[in-house]
Amino acid sequence: PTIPELEEVLQSAPRSCRHCDEVWPRLYLGDMFMSHNKLGLWQLGVTHVLNAAHGKLCCKGNDDFYGTTVKYYGVPANDLPAFDLSPFFYPAAEFIHQALTSDGRKVFVHCAVGVSRSAALVLAYLMIHHRHSLLSSVRCVQQKRWIFPNRGFLKQLIRLDQKLQGLKE
Repeated sequence: PTIPELEEVLQSAPRSCRHCDEVWPRLYLGDMFMSHNKLGLWQLGVTHVLNAAHGKLCCKGNDDFYGTTVKYYGVPANDLPAFDLSPFFYPAAEFIHQALTSDGRKVFVHCAVGVSRSAALVLAYLMIHHRHSLLSSVRCVQQKRWIFPNRGFLKQLIRLDQKLQGLKE
C-alpha cells in the first residue's frame, strides 16, 4: 500500500482513546499515563514494558521505576517523520515475542499517546513474528485501538513489509 492509502485506512477507524487496550492476546498498547500507573499495570498482570519514548521527559520509565517484577526495554524514539525507527523493529519485536512465548506473560507497549511510535513497533512485531502484511497488521490493531503512525514510520513499515514479502524496492 502507498502512504495515502494507509492514511485513508488509518483515518477511517473509530477513534478510541483509552489509556490502554489489548490489541493482541496479552499485548497491550497505551500511553504514558498508563505507563506511570504501576498499580494498574500490576492489576493487568503486565510482566514486560516496552517504552517507545525512552528518555523523553514525558515518559520516565526505566528498570528502577518498575522494579524487579517487570522486565523493561526502552527505545529512545522521537515522534518525527525524520526519525529512523527501523533499527528498533527487530529488537523490539524480539522483546515482545520472547515475553509472549512464555505462559502468562503480558507486554505493555507505550509512548506518549500510544498511537505513533509504540503503534509502529507493535505493527512491526505482528509483521515479523506473525507474518501479517502491513495492511492486515493495521486492521488487526485498529479493531482494538485507534492508531496513526507518522508518515516517516509508515514509509519504514512499508519497506519492512516489502522486505518480509520478498519484494524488491
